[in-house]
Amino acid sequence: MAVKKALVALAAAVSLLPMAAAAREMADVLIRHATLVDVEHARAIPDQAVATVGERIVAVGKDADVAKAWGARRQVEGKGRYLIPGLWDMHVHFGGGPELIDENKALLPLYVAYGITTVRDASGDLPYDVLKWRGEIADGKLFGPRLLSSGPKIEGLKPVWKGTLETGSEADVDQAIAKLGALKVDFVKITDSTLKPELFLYAVSHVRAAGLRASGHIPMALTVGQAVDAGISSIEHLSYAYKAGVKDEAGIAADFAAGRIDRAGAQARLDAGFDQATAMASYAKLRDRGVFVTPTLNIERLLAFLDSDDHSKDAFLAYIGPGLRKTYQWRIDRAAQATPEQIEARHRRYRQTAAVMPLLQKAGVTIMAGTDAGFLNSFDYPALGLHQELALYVENGLTPAEALSAATRAGPKWFGMLDRYGSVEVGKQADLVLLDRNPLEDIAATRTVNTVVLRGRVEDRAALDKLLADAKAKVARWNAEAAK
Repeated sequence: MAVKKALVALAAAVSLLPMAAAAREMADVLIRHATLVDVEHARAIPDQAVATVGERIVAVGKDADVAKAWGARRQVEGKGRYLIPGLWDMHVHFGGGPELIDENKALLPLYVAYGITTVRDASGDLPYDVLKWRGEIADGKLFGPRLLSSGPKIEGLKPVWKGTLETGSEADVDQAIAKLGALKVDFVKITDSTLKPELFLYAVSHVRAAGLRASGHIPMALTVGQAVDAGISSIEHLSYAYKAGVKDEAGIAADFAAGRIDRAGAQARLDAGFDQATAMASYAKLRDRGVFVTPTLNIERLLAFLDSDDHSKDAFLAYIGPGLRKTYQWRIDRAAQATPEQIEARHRRYRQTAAVMPLLQKAGVTIMAGTDAGFLNSFDYPALGLHQELALYVENGLTPAEALSAATRAGPKWFGMLDRYGSVEVGKQADLVLLDRNPLEDIAATRTVNTVVLRGRVEDRAALDKLLADAKAKVARWNAEAAK
């Protein structure tokens, strides 16, 4: 009888084995023992595990619980490290002419190596190449961060900037919007080099009517409020947010439009006219209308202090091709021509502009991290620039948590993609970054990238180092060819 009972028990145990095996599902990647950074609530949750299948997160929770339920084809040890959503740079540029296509394309892996999994291209003079890269990355044919692009920007006739859709009438604007719709751009960029102020407002409102988000530079002859009323979705560059806080902004715009003052005269009045009460009222309007602000504070600071900062030995120059480095010279030469009074004015303007950061945050305006990195913008380096941008946010009054949110949640929120990006949760995109230090305590921790998970694919530190080494070797070859 005892032997029979033992055989029955053994048979029952054996019959349960397939069920037990089936209960433990198989993930592609399992990150173990990490401290999960909940950016939305500014908290760190210790000893978590995250399982991914394909490009999606399928499990998040206590390490013991997730590890019990999930096996994995690849396991990543996160003990002592901090897991954040992938970083987004919401303002980058690719350009410099067709001869620099390869040098621009070579920048894409750098973003991944620095933990940036999505970039928003705000248009340069290679818009159709960038749209092609966007598709190739999405199809897995090209390695790089997810690209979201405006395609060619809308401008006036014979503008300063190349690679634009030139418009001189409402019909031209209608045609440009139709073309951008056919290109399936992710948003529309509108700039003011030669675009008539009335056409700027027309373009913004009709872009919105077409179901697209509008972003851009606001003409001096208009107030920020007029652009907001027309339906602009994001304000690029903190200087426009500063302008919205000038008490006599409407009078300055009217005088400029009528030709009673030139740009220098308008700027002098703007510099002297900031009023905090006016600013807070304007920022409340931005908040209520859902208008985001992309400060691009890093380029503001770099250009303001070109007179005193020596970038000739910047280590990151080893990743920038010779053709792109040449495009930096334009701004360097302009800065060198400034008088001592103009230099002091630049420094003062930067400090005044940066001081509105905490006011925007206090008013509840969503701040999006963006760098303006790319051609022409001297020493504003792709990839590295985002980490410098975040450091400036904290230096100028934001908390590390607020800065981190600007680089992980604001971009997805602006695009209406928070259901898929911006947090480490089940169902979200498997774009993740494992850091060696806690970014909620020190924003410089975003630079301590240990591992990147990009669309579910693991790039460990060795792989990231290889991306950097390959990029440096490629630039070294270009340098040698250019020196012949």
